[in-house]
Amino acid sequence: MNEAMEQRIGLLVEPLIVEKGLELVAVEYLKEGAHWYLRLYVDKDGGVDLDDCSEVSHLVSEMLDAKNPIPQAYMLEVSSPGLERPLKKEEDFVRFKGSLITIHTTALFQGYKEFTGILVGIIGDDIVLEYEDKSISIPRSIAKNVHLAVEF
Repeated sequence: MNEAMEQRIGLLVEPLIVEKGLELVAVEYLKEGAHWYLRLYVDKDGGVDLDDCSEVSHLVSEMLDAKNPIPQAYMLEVSSPGLERPLKKEEDFVRFKGSLITIHTTALFQGYKEFTGILVGIIGDDIVLEYEDKSISIPRSIAKNVHLAVEF
């Protein structure tokens, strides 16, 4: 149900966010303890600042209050996706080709559930990485969390 709600909210709020010159990176709708949270991650070239997040929060809050698509009380949070930005859309995989990424899988794949390597791209239904000096194709159907990785 949460995925369906996240998609629904994303379709509602994305036009407002794009109109402000920002990109909607991800939507999370989840319960933590006794509270529900709606988290919107936004970005733009050069990164977002507090003013960007505040403006999006205000616009989205007004629109969601008017349309009332969420049945229970929730807390709205708008922020940057951070250094380990999630990769969800086709455009993300094109934009970040050549970047270091981490993929967490829902099931064991070649004996592992986590892979960190250089993103080659999407071929068919697979995410292709340069992993341990070879090319590996991980089915998107088992990739539950794909994000940029940071080396220290």
